[in-house]
Amino acid sequence: MSLQNVSSRRQFLGRTVSSLATGGVLAAVALRPGWRAIQAAPLDRALIAITLDLEMSRNFPQWEMTHWDYEKGNLDADTKAYSVEAGQRVRERGGVIHYFCVGRVLEQENVSWLKELSDAGHKIGNHTYDHVNVLAQKPQDVQFRFQRAPWLLRGQTAGAVIQDNIRMTNEALQTRLGIQASGFRTPGGFATGLEGREDLQKMLLEQGFTWASCKYPSHATTAVGQRPTADVFADIVKKQAAAQPYRYPTGLWEIPMSPISDIGAFRGGRWPLEDFLEAVRLGVTWAIENRAVFDFLAHPSCLLVADPRFQVLELICDLVQKADGKAALVDLDRVHQSLVAA
Repeated sequence: MSLQNVSSRRQFLGRTVSSLATGGVLAAVALRPGWRAIQAAPLDRALIAITLDLEMSRNFPQWEMTHWDYEKGNLDADTKAYSVEAGQRVRERGGVIHYFCVGRVLEQENVSWLKELSDAGHKIGNHTYDHVNVLAQKPQDVQFRFQRAPWLLRGQTAGAVIQDNIRMTNEALQTRLGIQASGFRTPGGFATGLEGREDLQKMLLEQGFTWASCKYPSHATTAVGQRPTADVFADIVKKQAAAQPYRYPTGLWEIPMSPISDIGAFRGGRWPLEDFLEAVRLGVTWAIENRAVFDFLAHPSCLLVADPRFQVLELICDLVQKADGKAALVDLDRVHQSLVAA
């Protein structure tokens, strides 16, 4: 694509972003009939969070790799190195990263790199011990690992396995790092979050969480190998309004993930980095213009292949810096604190 075409595309998409502005208030969450949530009050500036899930990802670093489904917490050296450098780069730009750690990572012999990230001010959240599906109804559907080794379930129900997975991660973070988990993120994101699952909401509250990151709004995308059109970009921008925080009736806060994720772009669509950067630029710009929240979701195990020069993190930091005080680079604990105080 020529520089002229890129410039024209950005001008068109910029007009699209402006047309979707909501006048400086958080847009209402799209709710199903009969279900209610408490909306967040308007913010005084945009809150931009960089969140990285510490897990291995199938298809990375080589496309044929699928065994990571069974070893989500067995981080390799390159993934750990990328995670550390990401934290250093963002810290140098005046921000922090909110990492979400799969508990099995803490079984590795050396976790000093993770302790150093925590000591530097970055947050470490709970991402379950085995990267389990918290909406699973049957034990065998909880995680690939348990399909291969069903004896690990010890006859427990799916709910008991999920609860234990979350509890163990809290304990592992306390034991190996001496820290409490900073929030909870579900493996995978769900279009309606934890709507209708008061049992899960209450379970998280009972385990000490005041907020969780579970919702990932559905959005337009492309067929594998096709580049996103203006309509796809426009829909991703539009869905930023559906990725704004709200409180479930149980009192648990939801801080959704903002589309599009790196996995969605690089695995689902096999986009070039240029198009992922454009989608992120548009999403962050929308959040800044609307004093909203943008929760960037990515995985070091994917980014180290797709974005080895950390261009997307530098882009986010640049956009916040150029916002001239209209945005702040924060962790999700800070987002939650701002919501409660508003």
